[in-house]
Amino acid sequence: MLPHDPDTLQGLSQSEAQSRLQRLGANELAQGQRAPLWRLAAGVVREPMFGLLLACALLYGLVGDWQEAAVLGSFIAVVVGVTVVQEARTEAAVDALRQLSSPRALVLRDGVAVRVPGRDVVPGDLLVLAEGDRIAADGRVLETRDLRVDESLLSGESAAVDKCAAPQLAPGEDPRRSQVFAGALVQRGRALVRVTATGPHTEFGRIGQSLEAVQPQPTALQREMADLVRRFSGVAVVLCLLLALLHGALRGDWLGGLLSGLTLAMALLPEEFPVILTVFLALGAWRLSRLQVLTRRMPALETLGAVTVLCTDKTGTLTENRMQPRALWVPGTPGLAGTGESVAVDGGTATLPEAFHPLLEHALLAGQREPFDPMEIGIQALGLRTLADSEHLHADWTAERQYPLSPVLLATAHAYRPAGPLQARVAAKGAPEAILDLCHLSPEQARPVLDAVQALARQGLRVLAVAMADHAGDGLPEGQHDFDFHLLGLIGFQDPLRPEVPAALAECHGAGIRVLMLTGDHPDTALHIARQAGLLQGLPPGGCPVLTGPDIEALDPAALQALLAPERGVRVFARVMPAQKLRLVRALQARGEIVGMTGDGVNDAPALKQADVGIAMGQRGTDVAREAADLVLANDQFATLVEAVRQGRRIFANLRKASTYVVAIHLPIAGLTLVPVLLGWPLILLPFHVATLHLLIDPSCSTVLEAEPAGSDQMHSPPRAPGTRILDRGTVLWGLFQGLVALGAVLGLFMLAWLREADEASARGLAFTGLLLINVGLVLANRSRHHSLWHSLRTPNAPARWVALGAGVFLTAIFAIPALRTLFRVAPLHASDWGWVALAVLGTLGLLEAVRRRKWG
Repeated sequence: MLPHDPDTLQGLSQSEAQSRLQRLGANELAQGQRAPLWRLAAGVVREPMFGLLLACALLYGLVGDWQEAAVLGSFIAVVVGVTVVQEARTEAAVDALRQLSSPRALVLRDGVAVRVPGRDVVPGDLLVLAEGDRIAADGRVLETRDLRVDESLLSGESAAVDKCAAPQLAPGEDPRRSQVFAGALVQRGRALVRVTATGPHTEFGRIGQSLEAVQPQPTALQREMADLVRRFSGVAVVLCLLLALLHGALRGDWLGGLLSGLTLAMALLPEEFPVILTVFLALGAWRLSRLQVLTRRMPALETLGAVTVLCTDKTGTLTENRMQPRALWVPGTPGLAGTGESVAVDGGTATLPEAFHPLLEHALLAGQREPFDPMEIGIQALGLRTLADSEHLHADWTAERQYPLSPVLLATAHAYRPAGPLQARVAAKGAPEAILDLCHLSPEQARPVLDAVQALARQGLRVLAVAMADHAGDGLPEGQHDFDFHLLGLIGFQDPLRPEVPAALAECHGAGIRVLMLTGDHPDTALHIARQAGLLQGLPPGGCPVLTGPDIEALDPAALQALLAPERGVRVFARVMPAQKLRLVRALQARGEIVGMTGDGVNDAPALKQADVGIAMGQRGTDVAREAADLVLANDQFATLVEAVRQGRRIFANLRKASTYVVAIHLPIAGLTLVPVLLGWPLILLPFHVATLHLLIDPSCSTVLEAEPAGSDQMHSPPRAPGTRILDRGTVLWGLFQGLVALGAVLGLFMLAWLREADEASARGLAFTGLLLINVGLVLANRSRHHSLWHSLRTPNAPARWVALGAGVFLTAIFAIPALRTLFRVAPLHASDWGWVALAVLGTLGLLEAVRRRKWG
């Protein structure tokens, strides 16, 4: 704990903080505001579909059909309104997700440490800073312990800066040494800071920089959709010109030919593709947020379902992160490693033999007085219960210096200056190998200790060693190796496996996803948890399930890649350092794997950024890890991560379903525009009909098929291959086949009515009715490739019911209201016509179901 004046730690009251927030504004810089409605409308006006509708309205005006021109004009307003509302809702959803995933700050309010959104920090707040935090505001350091800050984002200087509290500044020393600035990163240590400036008043704000993320480059899916639209648009332009020339040459009506050409262009233009991509990804991110997974980068949603390897941490992800001391061990001879004795402890242990008091005493001294780390919390709870009435609780001692954990020495130490003849007492704790190194034990002396470590690790316990040293000099040395440490003993911690993990791992196995555990724990501890979780099931004969950090360090890239082959059976990586995690990610990617990687620390950031999908821990993760990651796992649970993979697969599968449907429905619309000109029939579809159908297609894509739940087989198939396109050859051919069947059915209805009565309005009414209902049928048929239509009808999908109901109400209104019949240029249907429509719809769906069953079962 930091030394402090008790009054200092009260901080602001919640009411005062709210008052300052309202009076002074949020702690954020000027960001690009969401586009106003008029700008969204201007974007719609530039869309090709808008231009085509406007051109058709003008042509109707030129030929004197002002009623049709007015109708199309009003329709244009409807299209603009619907599109603007849809885009505004999408922007609002993305903005809400951005707020959810923004950095948070730990502040003291009413004497209690609370984590708040960074934008809610106000001047006067007390910030509690720890390693890995991104500093939320400018402030003055009140208290500090070994604080080092990276201010390169502000100053451009790569070297980190050591900070001190304001009272510790020497005369004439730069006052900035006792100040911290928004945007800087805490590399080491802890501090208590009084906020002096927020938002645009910070140093960061005054130099005009913005905290808003750089606009991302187009993703692979966006590029694919843009390429698809360009191809379709090119075909549409050529065909509409040919149709206009053909219509004019055959009928001598050049204005009518131009109108037919524009109608065909509207029918062929695949404007839905960019819409469904935007909507599916935005709503997919929103659905993931309800599962406690926050999306920081949209491309992650495209990649999530293709992950082939998940590299996961153990502590807090596979386990509950409840580090409870379960065993203490002390050497037989103080300061040396003898045979040793041990004692079991649990949550009810109230007393300990005297021989174990120094071990627990110095474990407490080596940690924080107000700990956040679960192991230190467990040590403190046991110490307060068992040492409360002894001389081993040194509540009045003040730590003079902290020696933090480092990649080369996995141990931390605190140096104290107690009252009395003792000048300095140093307590250290850390990995047993590191503490043994500090104690300079010979191999013979260390062997019983290592045997005890292995015995505890085989019980699934995570082991820490504790040591102490006395120092008689005036100053403290720079490194821990300069002290004469004596080993005090070992503490074994139990971190229970999360109960849902075995089922989640089994699901990954069934989905063809390899799960690797990366941990800093002892190999035996890691293997014990791996066996409990079922991670070692299906291990190849002769496979080596565990690899250690030193093993990785000794391997060249080619050898490491060879060891990562699935047939080698390596599932667990123990005593792994962050730099080695990066090597593992790169080696897996070199083997062609799509890698998902979890991490929480500052040094995990490179591996998170390198991974195809970086996943930061939301509860225990640092700001730096969250900034480097694509996704943030708010509850730190592995089962939630597996559910996110399922949702990633669902998003891709639903995008493919929607794309198939778009291809399928555009073909009959285009055919009904083209065939009548070629056969000399009256025009079946006019621009108004095509525009109406587009209004029905958009919600069918963006609501019904987006809301389709994940299939029961979603996690029973291997991940899709990298580079798999949404519209692959099979998808396009399946969509074209559906469209040809639908076109044949609708043309059959038109021919039936035309040959029977030669009445244009009756034939158009029958064909339009059939097309509208077959459109609903195509939506239902594309809900699943692997299940029957009857199964899809029984699977809940509220938007599907609303679309079907809306189509029924719409058709009823068209034929029941004379003004709408006139507008759509249709005549009432005969009673027998409804039977023919039902036959066409059921015949279309029956044929598609038969083909689906034959191809996909």
